[in-house]
Parts: sequence; structure tokens; C-alpha cells
Amino acid sequence: MKRNKTKKLGKVNGNTLIAAIDIGKKANYGYFRAPDGQDVKPFAFYNLRDGFEKFWTKLLEFQKDHNLDEIVVGFESTGPYAEPLLHFLKIKEVTLVQTNPMHTKRLKELTGNSPNKTDEKDPKVIADVISLGHALTLVIPEGPAAQLRRLSQARERAIKSRTSMSNQLQHLLFVIFPELSWRMKSKSVLHLVENYPTPQSIVGMGLDALCAILKKVSKGKLGRERAREIFEAAQKSVGITEGRESILKEIGHLVSNIGNENRFIDGLEKEMKHYLGKVPYSHSILSIKGIGKVSAAGLIGEVGDFRKFSTISEITKLAGLDLYEISSGRKKGQKRISKRGRSYLRKILFFAAINVVRSEGILNAQYREMLGRGMAKIKALIAICRKLLRITFAIVRDNTVYVSDHQHGCQSKLAA
Repeated sequence: MKRNKTKKLGKVNGNTLIAAIDIGKKANYGYFRAPDGQDVKPFAFYNLRDGFEKFWTKLLEFQKDHNLDEIVVGFESTGPYAEPLLHFLKIKEVTLVQTNPMHTKRLKELTGNSPNKTDEKDPKVIADVISLGHALTLVIPEGPAAQLRRLSQARERAIKSRTSMSNQLQHLLFVIFPELSWRMKSKSVLHLVENYPTPQSIVGMGLDALCAILKKVSKGKLGRERAREIFEAAQKSVGITEGRESILKEIGHLVSNIGNENRFIDGLEKEMKHYLGKVPYSHSILSIKGIGKVSAAGLIGEVGDFRKFSTISEITKLAGLDLYEISSGRKKGQKRISKRGRSYLRKILFFAAINVVRSEGILNAQYREMLGRGMAKIKALIAICRKLLRITFAIVRDNTVYVSDHQHGCQSKLAA
């Protein structure tokens, strides 16, 4: 496995060829530049194997003509469209880097003193950013980590889809049975919506039957009191009856789709746990009380491989949790996180931070201490996110497990 440690590239040396690519959905634009300033006119190549081979052949010819030893290939972070090309290039003898879209946008306006954006200008600007050293080498997930990234992203999309459908369901239910829509958070109530969506159907079955159904589907969590509450609400419901049949048809469709999404998410989580077991250092992350298997799988998927990072600052920047401030003269700006990293990685860490600051959480004391100093709750949670990331990086790097009483030397190194 090629072990490219992610880091800031630094200014390129005098024997490096810079190849910049402006990524598109159908076609990309390539551009080459030698250290002495000689270059080629930006050219188009398609997102097909023939296009990739065309780019690679022209790149090798340019390298040979200028007698250059090293090749740096850079692109702007553009989502999924770059992935086939990156996997084509990662087995080549090149250094892959990516530039921040914010950097290219700002430098673009300096080039020619114009915000003009064209396919010929964009790759040149990317090359300028790389030559200035403002690019990061790239870590591409492989093996189980690649599977975990795809699975965690699929789960996130499925959850968003389910949430959207649940909101639509509540809107429709409010029209025909508004009293029940207030109690939609319960999965047991979702079962009622699927089988008894109208107030009349609830009243028709009777209180005893409703109580038995709720007790069964909730596995004893909902008793007669909740059943009586729903039954009395159905008796007094102000839901409409005109056009109700059409609304019920759409409600049935949404309930069916929500059930499919739930089963799909359950299946994804099962696969995530399977691939998590294939990551050698997963037990280290799971030793942190407050990070479950799904969260650990998401962390590894988003990072790619914790072991390919040499310093914590690199992984903090990847998460967009690196700090910055804007100060001028006597004005001292507040420190904030940049948010210029992987947003889903920050989301995972944020929810993990909520877990570890609970009353019995491993970082509850630190959280309380921050609040005691007058720090706002949200800022304290962000600070916990950063600390949690440092802990995770350290125990993976040192091949250890997390032990709460670490100050007494209770951390033990695991067998290699």
C-alpha cells in the first residue's frame, strides 16, 4: 500500500512538473507547467479511460521534454467527479494534492485583476496555488476504510431521506388527525398511522384493543395511559374528512417508504460493523466510552486511515476544526473553527462530544470546567470535539486503548 502522508505540500522545487486539473462532470481541463515557466495550453479530456490515457501520455511527454524528475498533480476539491481520475493516478509515480476552492477563488481574482472564470483560466490558477505551496497531499481510503466511507455516506443520505419523508407524513397527518401528529416521534405511533390512520378507525377498535396493540408494538413501553390519551384525542379530533381518501393514499406510500429506509439503514449499520472489525486499530477507538461502532466506522471512513497522518494538526484541518482569528491593530478577534474540512466528520465528532460530556461521560469534568470559566456551551462542545479528535489520534498512533485514569499510568500498549 502506498503510504502518502497528508501534509502541506510546501513550495515545489526546481525539478518538479506541476500538472493542474479543472474537474468537470463530463470533461476535465488539464494544464502543465515547468519550473522555468514554460507550459502548455489547457486542453480538454473526457472522464473516460481514453481521456485519462490521453492526459497521462501528454504528461509524460512534457516531463521528458523538460527533463523533470518529479510530478505533482493537483485539483480543486470537487466532490465525486474527481474520484475515477484519482484512482487512475494513485498507482502512478506522482504526488496527488488538492487545493481549497476558497484559495483558488481568491487567487483567480488577482489573476488579470478580474473575477473572470473560464475553463482555460481555472487550471492555471490551480497551478499557481500549488506552486505557492498552498495545497495538501491527499489520502485516498483503501480496503475496509473505503467501504466504511461509502457505507457511512449512504447511511447519512438515507437518514436525510427518512427525515424528509417523516416531515411530509406529519404535514399530511396534521390535516386528517392533528392530535396524533404531535406524537409522531414514537415508532409505535407510526404503526398506528400505517394501520389505523384516521380518528374513526382508532375509535372503532375500542380502548382495550388500542391498549393491546400499543403494548405489543412498543414491547411493553406504552401502557393504558398512553392508549387512553390517544383514544380520547381521536374522539375529539378536528381532522377533516373531505378529500381524505387521497391523503390516505399518500400517507400509505410514505409509511411504506419510511419502513424501507429503516430496513436499509439497519442493513448499512450491520455492514459497517462488519468492515469495522477488519480495521486493525478499531478496538482502540471503540475503547473510548461514548464512541459506538457506527460513529467509529464513520470516523475511519471520513479520515481514510488515521495512521497516514503524522501530526494532529493535519487531521484537525481535515475535519475543519482548526482555529483562526481575525485581528487588526488593537482589535483582538475571537478564535473560531475554519469549517473548511469534511463537514460529516465534524458532525460525527459533535454528537460523540455530546455523549462524552454527559454526567457519567469521560470528558464531563473538562466540559464543566470550561462552562465554569464562562465559555458558551456550543464553544465548549467544539473544544471537546477537538480534544476527542486528539485522543483518538493519539491512541491509534500509540496502539493503545483509552483508560480514564491515565494520569496514574494505566494506559497499556497493545500487542502489535
